Amino acid sequence: GIVTNTFIVGAGVTISESGIEASGIGITCANINGTQIGGRRNIVINGAMTVAQRSTSAASDGYASLDRFSANNANNDEMPTQSQEDVASGTSPYAEGFRKCFRMTNGNQTGGADAADRVCILYNIEAQDLANSGWNFTSTSSFITISFWVKSSVAQNFYVLLRSRDGTERGYVFETGSLTADTWTKITKTVPGASIIQIDNDKNSGMQIEWNIFRGTDKTGSVTLNQWATFDGSARVPDMTSTWYTTNDSTFELTGVQLEVGPQATPFEHRSFNEEFSLCQRYFQKYACTAQEWIYVEGNGVAYKWWQSFFNPMRSTPTVDKSGLSTGSGTSFANGAGEISSLSTTSTSQGESSGRVSFRVTGSAAWGTANNIHHTDSWSGDFVTYSSEL
Repeated sequence: GIVTNTFIVGAGVTISESGIEASGIGITCANINGTQIGGRRNIVINGAMTVAQRSTSAASDGYASLDRFSANNANNDEMPTQSQEDVASGTSPYAEGFRKCFRMTNGNQTGGADAADRVCILYNIEAQDLANSGWNFTSTSSFITISFWVKSSVAQNFYVLLRSRDGTERGYVFETGSLTADTWTKITKTVPGASIIQIDNDKNSGMQIEWNIFRGTDKTGSVTLNQWATFDGSARVPDMTSTWYTTNDSTFELTGVQLEVGPQATPFEHRSFNEEFSLCQRYFQKYACTAQEWIYVEGNGVAYKWWQSFFNPMRSTPTVDKSGLSTGSGTSFANGAGEISSLSTTSTSQGESSGRVSFRVTGSAAWGTANNIHHTDSWSGDFVTYSSEL
């Protein structure tokens, strides 16, 4: 029942409906929420949606806006737009300290809802982060709890899939319940372990969280909610209503995503922007060039080298995207003849503490003196990115 009285326990402890007050004595507490008392609780990185290194809006699939969260869309008549948006003041998540959210804005699906159509948001968890979290994932008496704020412009039910990725893949599906249109709703789900789950202690994907905004019938079917089962790629979630998908410019917003060990959802673990940004850089980094980028002249020819080091160690040897660097007409070497005619990646090293990428810069004419360092002014505002996303 509800405690409405005040109780005195010994000489120094008072228990009331307001809580427990202790004076002049020590209290021993084995754990909070079945896990450690201190330290980081949230396994999800960028759950408050504050970091968006790539862009703040993109009508494209995959990782294109917010760090660590990606769009997974297919067969759309018009590609939905993923974006980082502001959380409006006066709302419940704003009151809890959330200022940004992930928004998926639907395109105009003129052909209606087809069997192969889908709009999803994905988050991949590095396996070792789960393996070392304290969750005894093979035990039904050990739990993880996922919580998040969600808002849809269309009133309907949505499904969330937890998908283990190691060994034989397993799936656990739960629903949000019918959301009230344009209203933030807090969703909390406690998930037990199961003997059939495998999570390896490595740097690959151990679990994927999938918010299904819409899926056509080629990937839906008979699915039992709230229990672990062998993952079936042809029946990931139950059949879904197409209301959101067939509404032009409908929106789905997400923030405050937290996954923690234990049977209860605790208040969201807010981290500083700098800390969150650093965690994101394990998976993606963007180097913005300065007004002067220094280039090494290897010999009296037209081939030179440019090196870049990672800001933080990355999960694995990254994929280098140099498409943001200018070449050809309009580029030039400082105090030299010719232009930057081509650029290639010659080597990429990755270590536990640091990594380096070497670029081959080719000029259209000889420039500089061998074994000297010169600079180019042509890349001011250009960029190169490194990705080791899951």
